[in-house]
Amino acid sequence: MHLKLINKERISVLRVTDEAGRQQALGVMRTIYRDEKNWVVEDAKLIAAEDITSQTVSWFVACADHRPVGVLRVLYEPPLDLYKAYGFEVVVKGIDLDAFIRNNRIAEIGRFAILPSHRKNIRVAATLMSAAARDTLERGFTHYITDVFEGEQHSPYKFHSRVMGFQVVATHETGELNCPCRRITMLLDLKQTYLRLRLTNNWIFRTLTNGWDERLHQRLLGNSQPAASVVSASAGAV
Repeated sequence: MHLKLINKERISVLRVTDEAGRQQALGVMRTIYRDEKNWVVEDAKLIAAEDITSQTVSWFVACADHRPVGVLRVLYEPPLDLYKAYGFEVVVKGIDLDAFIRNNRIAEIGRFAILPSHRKNIRVAATLMSAAARDTLERGFTHYITDVFEGEQHSPYKFHSRVMGFQVVATHETGELNCPCRRITMLLDLKQTYLRLRLTNNWIFRTLTNGWDERLHQRLLGNSQPAASVVSASAGAV
């Protein structure tokens, strides 16, 4: 998929399927996660070589005029036991978050990294989300879970909450990355997001669904009822 931007850059997003693609994604991850943030040091922990052939992991790299500028990862077998070990503090009343995660088809989306030169270009983030969401929905998954760092300067929190509609469900103090910030755990109902954005038919909806197969649209429109929402099903607010 391609989007022509005002500055004439051409944005493309591809799923990483070989070592050449992994090296493109590693270039972005080294710049941000290793050099800028010091969250991860070893290449194997940035993007493991086995990830590119795994059926349970998808990496996506965004390029501006063929130059890598952004990365995103989706895990289709999230480490649920590890989440439990982090010690979630649920901030939504009346729900069993552990049961919700285990009883729904939830993928973890993360490693959202965009080079400083393109962080203000929201279309890079939106196009990455488009490719990831299409891959996720085609696999039959219904929700995303993610962690963002509280108070971190370049956190995608605002994009996730204001643009995509992620909802805060829990917090925890520790995680796999070397960052002292508290983690905010967020959930996204993909069908609910699709139906909400479709009503607006705005640029984010057109970007998010650019290149999607008509069968995917029809699947999401079926019954016109979103899947169970952990927040809407509860009696309390965040």
